[in-house]
Amino acid sequence: MPQLIPDPWFFIFLSSWLIIVWLAPQKILSHKTLNEPSSFSSKMVHQHWIWPWS
Repeated sequence: MPQLIPDPWFFIFLSSWLIIVWLAPQKILSHKTLNEPSSFSSKMVHQHWIWPWS
């Protein structure tokens, strides 16, 4: 049963997992958020809808 021999696939599995764990967070965290909150836009204006059938 060749699927029980861990030599061919275990190294590929382990190396791909290590690449994902070490490199992916560095690339994801290196991006800067585009929509930074500002104090000017924090004031919310609520407009009420008027329904003609109510």
